[in-house]
Amino acid sequence: MAVKYAGKNPANPNCVGENVSPPLQWSNAPQGTRSFALIVHDQEGRNGLGVTHWLAYGIDGAANSLPEGAGTDASAKLVGGRNVLGQNAYLGPCPPKGSGAHHYVFTLVATKLEPGALQTGLTQTQLLEAIGSNAIAATGLVGRFGH
Repeated sequence: MAVKYAGKNPANPNCVGENVSPPLQWSNAPQGTRSFALIVHDQEGRNGLGVTHWLAYGIDGAANSLPEGAGTDASAKLVGGRNVLGQNAYLGPCPPKGSGAHHYVFTLVATKLEPGALQTGLTQTQLLEAIGSNAIAATGLVGRFGH
């Protein structure tokens, strides 16, 4: 992942980026998709306990992309869930120096839920429970970032 997509926090020397969420594109949504949910998770973060970097859901089922910066843009057409810091926004990678490249798994889930069905501020566990049997299919990609 490019440095600009890494986290930005002057108090944390591991956060060397601009905290801009990357642009994402997809195609061929399954029939019946009413909304999408996006989960960005670093499985190696917190010494293997994992870090949730971004939860975005209520994305219209007709959408096929999210523009760069959508994770911190209040006008973006999505609902934000809580990242590891409890913020309803994108949090870019800040892996500790010397820990190697971490793998940031972007999972996009097609759902039967209407875009406004879920409240703002869900945790990853709450989001997965809320989607439950409304999940239709998922796809993903992995971004790598390290110092």
